[in-house]
Amino acid sequence: MYFLLLSFHSIIRWLVLAGLLFSIYRGWQGYKNDRPFTKNDNALRHWTATIAHIQLIIGFTLYVKSPQVKYFFTWTKLGLQQPEMAFFAIAHILVMLLSIVIITIGSALAKRKVTDRDKFRTMMRYYAIALLLIFLAIPWPFSPFAHRPFIRTF
Repeated sequence: MYFLLLSFHSIIRWLVLAGLLFSIYRGWQGYKNDRPFTKNDNALRHWTATIAHIQLIIGFTLYVKSPQVKYFFTWTKLGLQQPEMAFFAIAHILVMLLSIVIITIGSALAKRKVTDRDKFRTMMRYYAIALLLIFLAIPWPFSPFAHRPFIRTF
């Protein structure tokens, strides 16, 4: 079960990134060109936040079940000396949680804005900040903090 969730978490990461990138692009285009905030734009805003929340739930489940995190909290002093273990036990979870909070706030604020231009600007700004944080906290194969493949297989 753990490895199946880990694979899903790896795959859904790409949906979150694609949703954020497309939302930021649509936000920038809408703001720059003073376009109306359509039903499709609203759906994109909503589904990007929803996919991010699904990813968070899977991530929390993995965090609770992770043997690496369990080891870290059992042997904290040793765990702090191992950068990869400390990354997953502390940095990854905190930065990702912060990113999802920013996405949620941005989505809620954009939904409540009166003008279409403000909706696009709010969505674009909050999602861009979250995307930057997510890029920093993903364990890319080239990351100095922790190394994982681009996609984990089942």
